Amino acid sequence: MLKVEHIGIAVRSLADAVPLYEKLLNTNCYKQEAVQSEAVQTAFLQQGETKIELLEATAPESAIAKFIDKKGEGIHHIAFEVADIHAEMQRLAAEGFVLLNEQPKRGADNKLICFVHPKNTHGVLVEICQEITTP
Repeated sequence: MLKVEHIGIAVRSLADAVPLYEKLLNTNCYKQEAVQSEAVQTAFLQQGETKIELLEATAPESAIAKFIDKKGEGIHHIAFEVADIHAEMQRLAAEGFVLLNEQPKRGADNKLICFVHPKNTHGVLVEICQEITTP
């Protein structure tokens, strides 16, 4: 794993959360993006090397809506950047980690993503991600 890529925070409303985090981090939101496959709207902020991804559910059955219903707003996941997501998925599976995806899928911010089951990581949902490069 190369670095912490971002920290994902589940929020009820991006309209409320984005201005709050802009003030907190003293920076502007640089991108908002819908991720249909996850039924979320995302907003990204960055301060130095640290990126924050705010996640708002767009459907009541989405993972983010269920998370907020169960736990409330707050830290949802931590994402680590990897150089080769396929190789890292194979390594993690061989080490006994349960992956929530059989294949990487397209996520926000031009990334391929895969989640590691939180039961394997002391209750922390871990995402691995790789920048999508086009030839």
